[in-house]
Amino acid sequence: MPSELQHVELDIPIEVIWDFIRDENNWAPLVPGYIQHQKINDRQISWEFKSDLGIMKKKVTLLIDIKEWNEPSKVSFELRRKNEKYLGEGYFEARALNRHKTLLTGFLDINATGPMGTLANTLFNKAVNLSDEEVAAAISSKLEEFSNK
Repeated sequence: MPSELQHVELDIPIEVIWDFIRDENNWAPLVPGYIQHQKINDRQISWEFKSDLGIMKKKVTLLIDIKEWNEPSKVSFELRRKNEKYLGEGYFEARALNRHKTLLTGFLDINATGPMGTLANTLFNKAVNLSDEEVAAAISSKLEEFSNK
């Protein structure tokens, strides 16, 4: 079951980070392979991206169901493919270290099942580790820009 936990300490107030995270248009395009996303309602986003897992390359559409929205500290969610059951879950959590510094934590856990589940989990594990590092760096960079507006 691939999972990844990332911590990033930023010299940005927690309120600025929350303003950034609350709008999926700020961060959804930062995920590697992003094609497009659509907000279905306040608790659900459809997200389309290209997956490149070595031998497996295809377009993937995920539904993100927001489970918890606790301003300004935590957003938790579940992932699933269209017309399928649970695929994974994750969260973003922000903790103010002082007035100008925030610890941002991101977690993602994916559990593919079915006949190809073991192979998919191995491939997802490699992709999650790579993309989490890329996403953390991209979000950090974008947050720096966002906070300087």
